[in-house]
Amino acid sequence: MGDARLHKTAAALRRAGCDVHVHGLGETHQAPEGCAVTVAPSAGKLTRAMRALIWPWMIRADVLLTIDPDTAPSAFLVCKLRRSAWVADVHEDYRQLLHDRSWVPRPLLTLLQAGVGAMNWIISRADLVLVADEHVPPRRAPRRHVLRNEPDFSLLRTPTRPVEDGRWRAVYVGDNRRSRGLQMMVEAVAATAFDERPWELDIIGPSSGDDRVWLDARLQEPDCRTIIFHGRREPRRAWDIVAGADVGLCLLADTPAFADAMPSKVYEYLACGLPTFATPLPRVAELLRRTGAGTLVTSTGETVDALRRYASDAQWRASLVASAHTAGEAARGKPNAYDEVAALIRQLPASR
Repeated sequence: MGDARLHKTAAALRRAGCDVHVHGLGETHQAPEGCAVTVAPSAGKLTRAMRALIWPWMIRADVLLTIDPDTAPSAFLVCKLRRSAWVADVHEDYRQLLHDRSWVPRPLLTLLQAGVGAMNWIISRADLVLVADEHVPPRRAPRRHVLRNEPDFSLLRTPTRPVEDGRWRAVYVGDNRRSRGLQMMVEAVAATAFDERPWELDIIGPSSGDDRVWLDARLQEPDCRTIIFHGRREPRRAWDIVAGADVGLCLLADTPAFADAMPSKVYEYLACGLPTFATPLPRVAELLRRTGAGTLVTSTGETVDALRRYASDAQWRASLVASAHTAGEAARGKPNAYDEVAALIRQLPASR
């Protein structure tokens, strides 16, 4: 239940006067505020697959919203039989994302991608398909709406200037794995451990498997004493931790799944007035060059250089902060995309 889009959509539906029941993995305190909640502990892949088949049948509602492609077959059937509406929220290009999963055996990649293609075909039959960007499948659906990973300002703190307390602090909010920059950001901050004013790093978000094993071991080393791993946090609490930081990090690898992506965290950093240090994915690079609200890095060494320059070059630092605040103010002047989606969802039962 830590997915940011779920929290944003649930918050918008609550503002629109809808009763929302969230059914998912995790703990109750991780669920969106103001919602009825049913939770189950995390489990292995077989148990997760069984839950994907069973859970849609356990929920009775005017509208069923799914965020996991594995639930698509059951969601399609149950909504057809009960004549209820189905909304499928597709966060990413799941076919391409398989390249980013270390557990996927290479010989089975094509077969698994074919399975995802079949899921996308079923999803395209939903009453409303929400996709995170133009390039995200399914590209053909009767009712397809692009819901980009934009901020919901009701969940974010208003922009604040970095706290002048003699500390330099970087933050990261999101999933933690090697391909999303976990090792790159940890090693970059660790490299400043013996500087006159070493950088601190708050890592907010889940981590598991080999990445978690590596992170837990690495944080025991002396040069990582200023790095804190907070784990998964409900969005409002996550952005409370972010408040007062100096820079936000988005060091995604150039993988097929990320090549055309616009990570939500970049929008959110800027909405909080936070300069962003990011790897040069095309759309991220275009945004930061256009706004001047961050800098691009391609390696751990370049990230270290950028952190040290931010700490020592007052003019450059002031320019980044001013540009980030300008970009944040511009973003806050736009309509809330999640409120628009909540209005569409409210119309579904009446249209059936």
